[in-house]
Amino acid sequence: MRLLKDILYGCSIQALQGNTNIAIAQVTADSRKVQKSSAFFALSGTLSDGHQYISGAVASGAVAVICEVLPENFVAGVTYVQVASSARALGICASNFYDNPSHQMKVVAVTGTNGKTTVASTLHALFTQLDCKAGLMSTIVNKIHKTEVPATHTTPDPVAAQKLLRDMLHQGCKYVFMEASSHGIVQHRTAGIQLAGAVFTNISHDHLDYHKTFDNYIKAKKLLFDELPSSAFALVNADDKHGSTMLQNCRAKKLTYSLRTEATYKCRVLEHQINGQLLKINDIEVWTKMIGRFNAYNLTAVFGVANELRKEKLQVMTAISLLNPVAGRFQYIQNSDKVTAIVDYAHTPDALANVLETIGQIRTRNEKVITVVGCGGDRDKTKRPEMARIATQNSDLTILTSDNPRSEDPKVILDEMVAGIEMHLKSKHLVITDRREAIRAAVRMAQPGDILLVAGKGHETYQEIQGVKHPFDDLEELRQCLIPKNQ
Repeated sequence: MRLLKDILYGCSIQALQGNTNIAIAQVTADSRKVQKSSAFFALSGTLSDGHQYISGAVASGAVAVICEVLPENFVAGVTYVQVASSARALGICASNFYDNPSHQMKVVAVTGTNGKTTVASTLHALFTQLDCKAGLMSTIVNKIHKTEVPATHTTPDPVAAQKLLRDMLHQGCKYVFMEASSHGIVQHRTAGIQLAGAVFTNISHDHLDYHKTFDNYIKAKKLLFDELPSSAFALVNADDKHGSTMLQNCRAKKLTYSLRTEATYKCRVLEHQINGQLLKINDIEVWTKMIGRFNAYNLTAVFGVANELRKEKLQVMTAISLLNPVAGRFQYIQNSDKVTAIVDYAHTPDALANVLETIGQIRTRNEKVITVVGCGGDRDKTKRPEMARIATQNSDLTILTSDNPRSEDPKVILDEMVAGIEMHLKSKHLVITDRREAIRAAVRMAQPGDILLVAGKGHETYQEIQGVKHPFDDLEELRQCLIPKNQ
């Protein structure tokens, strides 16, 4: 239990009706979860307006209502608090309710179109390797040190996030690495979390179904850096033209990382093979099992964060050399015929181009590259033709297939992808709607030494069709038809 006046500390209150010296047992924005002595936050969401559930929340036991528009009628014994943003107030109040756990740990947020999961997950693995207790909040999984907690969103809602942070603190975590999605940032899911630093990886066209314009998408990412305190650091990719944008009017310590230009943390790729690459970061060489220029960027960011958190450089590099790739990010298997199959989460044009560029760097040109790729339904449609164009331009054969169609007709999605293929490349593609059959077809057509890329779903172990998640694992499908059971 917490007093409402203590929970509201730090909120910008516009109007108040009632007593703030009352005990609160729970904070929530879900009227269905309201219990006795709850504080209910009426959020103006994209699908519904929480203000219409105020009366129901009060009937279920809410003793405090935090809202942007006060109701016409007040219920006796209930305190009403008007704020400019209920979503932002929820983050601040949730933090206060759970005793501000982020104030007692070093929390670093990672944002960007691509690389968020890899950077955050690699930082967690690195600090664990360095015998530091750390927490992780990511797309794939949340972790309290080495204990896994299922993840439902890239960035959890404020109440879930603060509870998770509180649990991490109680388990002895000193550091937390979290992904910050553009959705989560603009919805103020990171409000109330005190950051020690933030990382910007890159930005390319994605999520325009939500943000509507690319400019809005950029502003969403920038908001994370605008709100950093002067005690924090801001580490951005200097090779991305929007990296400098993130630092404009940022109060935090400004830092950069790069492969092409001068930066605080500079990396060079000295050698790359299918099983790893040799990097030189700030004059220190390291061999890593994580391949590709995109991973060179990711690891440079990881090194930079570790250095800013005062970890010894040589120990950090040694730990980096021992780390394995993140699940679903350029994971590969190889059979006795030297057919190499790669699974990658690449679900944006930029990510797909990066993966195919990496394959182009390690191939000998004596083999074929076969790419299996699709696009998700109910998401940004503008990237569909671009994904198909990139795949056919950089592969010897492309098989377009279903990804997570969700509520859309897979054939409609595939038709929109095919529209992006240049006329002279039309003969280099097939359309096989069933993803399992598409993967099997790719394996059947592969000759010894060929490289198969199955892109788009990566670590996901399901395929979402009409609201139902069916078990499906790209890596397992490849393993079953590529490697005989007696191998």
